[in-house]
Amino acid sequence: MPLHVVLLEPEIPQNTGNIARTCVATESILHLIGPLGFSLDEKHVKRAGLDYWDLLDLRYYESYKEFLDKNPNAKVYYATTKAEKAHSDMVYPKEDCYIMFGKETKGIPEEILNDNKETCIRIPMVDIKRARSLNLSNSVAIVVYEVLRQYNYPSMR
Repeated sequence: MPLHVVLLEPEIPQNTGNIARTCVATESILHLIGPLGFSLDEKHVKRAGLDYWDLLDLRYYESYKEFLDKNPNAKVYYATTKAEKAHSDMVYPKEDCYIMFGKETKGIPEEILNDNKETCIRIPMVDIKRARSLNLSNSVAIVVYEVLRQYNYPSMR
């Protein structure tokens, strides 16, 4: 029953490194959909991920379509500031649960969000004009821990 974290075209290596550490600490699987805005060999990615990389279950896809093709049973929840439902209002399935986050500068493309409105989620924030969004690695941690809370923190002490 692992949770799946999906990053669509991430741009900032430090965020991906931090998210990798969160995935290891929560036994989540990290899926990266390219193109990436950096190389996974970059020192900033390695430094942010520390010595966790060998412990990480990491999967890479060239495109969103390849991701969907290779994960046909995925129940994907799309994190966006444009969603109506808060991340904590959703009840997440214990099997095949995937949480997708978009690139830091643009988020998830509108056409993907429009095709999946019923599974779009947002993290509540103050007036969006003052604070457009949270840092990607912080957003991942917030949502991952909400899902795990609903699961009663399996395998965690």
